[in-house]
Amino acid sequence: MLSYLLEDVPDYSTYLVWGFVIVFLVGFLVWMFLSSKKRKKQEQEAKDLIDAVKPGNKVKTIGGVCGIVVEVNSEENTFVLETGSESVGKSYVKFDKQAIYQTDAVVEKQAPAATEDSEAPADGGADSEEKPAETAETTENVENKPDDDPLLLKPKKDKKAKNQTEK
Repeated sequence: MLSYLLEDVPDYSTYLVWGFVIVFLVGFLVWMFLSSKKRKKQEQEAKDLIDAVKPGNKVKTIGGVCGIVVEVNSEENTFVLETGSESVGKSYVKFDKQAIYQTDAVVEKQAPAATEDSEAPADGGADSEEKPAETAETTENVENKPDDDPLLLKPKKDKKAKNQTEK
């Protein structure tokens, strides 16, 4: 009779295994979605930085060539890089924009369109008033950091100077 009762008991281990598999698959799909979104954002930022390169910017290519951009051709997606100096001699090399590894170019962020309700001064005085406040706040935060903070670099003392002060 006991064996008859045990035969009717459902096997919950298979439900448990399928539950783990489903949770794992849903978690994996969410992770893939979020990581692809982050990757697309990084690719767009890199594209914007490459597009922001203009004559006068310093550039380092993937091949290690450093120089100053002289000309940018948007149709061909290329730029001309000036290397060398007056004493050694200058040379000009044409590169594809995708060869840019590092640059000092800055991406100009587009300001949101002004609405009719907002009152902005014509001379741009509001912008200049905000910047010193941010700088003062940043300076205040740095000054209030404890001395044992590893982010603040302290000058190293010479051993000779330390020995002389001990004597």
